[in-house]
Amino acid sequence: MQNEWRVPPECHGQRADVALAQGLDLSRSAAQRLLREGKVTRGDEVLAPRTSLAQGDCLCVEMRDATDGPAPCEMALDVVYEDGEIVVINKPAGLVVHPAAGHADDTLVSGLLARYGELPGDATRPGIVHRLDKMTSGLMVVARTPAAHASLTDQLARRDCGREYLALVARPMGELEGRVDAMVGRHPRDRQRMAVVPTGRAATTDWRALENYAAGALLLCKLHTGRTHQIRVHMAHIGHPVLDDPQYGSGVPGARQMLHAARLSLNHPETGDKMSFTALPPEDFLRRLRGIGGSEWAEKLPDEIPEW
Repeated sequence: MQNEWRVPPECHGQRADVALAQGLDLSRSAAQRLLREGKVTRGDEVLAPRTSLAQGDCLCVEMRDATDGPAPCEMALDVVYEDGEIVVINKPAGLVVHPAAGHADDTLVSGLLARYGELPGDATRPGIVHRLDKMTSGLMVVARTPAAHASLTDQLARRDCGREYLALVARPMGELEGRVDAMVGRHPRDRQRMAVVPTGRAATTDWRALENYAAGALLLCKLHTGRTHQIRVHMAHIGHPVLDDPQYGSGVPGARQMLHAARLSLNHPETGDKMSFTALPPEDFLRRLRGIGGSEWAEKLPDEIPEW
């Protein structure tokens, strides 16, 4: 699939890899790979990663179509647990889970294919039974066999998988805990966003305030359903958007919302054993927590994730 892209004013003078990553919403490594493979041209010139671009340059970019299915791509993965049936990954913020527009081969799926080979399920998202937003960090489980894929999908549908998130939200909470039970669906005017709408699907989020601060709060959120952007939409709906969220709060485009999937529990697809995993929040989350007055909790969290 060939795309034409004209260099905007803000990319004038930049290296080709930097400009492409910014302009086409690619990772830097994906942009460099396209350039090294000769997939980016300016007229008859094949561009290199270090080629300088000028405002108005018209580039031809040959990209894989996401519907072709992802290709394996070697990448470092933070594997929390693995066996022949499942893999539990601690996903960093900034990594897309499966192919989407502008992200064909620089996704978690491509890294999983490079490490584990063939995975079950949909060809465009093999192994994936649930997902995290690009800018949300934390735990995900991936299926390695058809039986595991069926079991995990069923557990999620029956709400047998436990998923708990740490969230930093705007403004202190008036109560110590609560539940948001509000249907979530596509925003009626902005199709890139979700919203609480009467035509949406049932969605339930429990929350517990671990600490209130003048500028916000540290929450532990528990999902009972798994709608797209659910916690982000629900917290914005009750007037406490997730900090730095560019779609539902005050974050700038490209910002990382302060949301981390901290605990995941499930029944092993083969043995039936109950399993529970935790992932400590990354440094950017702890740094933001300190910034709103949460130095004490920032010191606690590296030792343990609070129990619900």
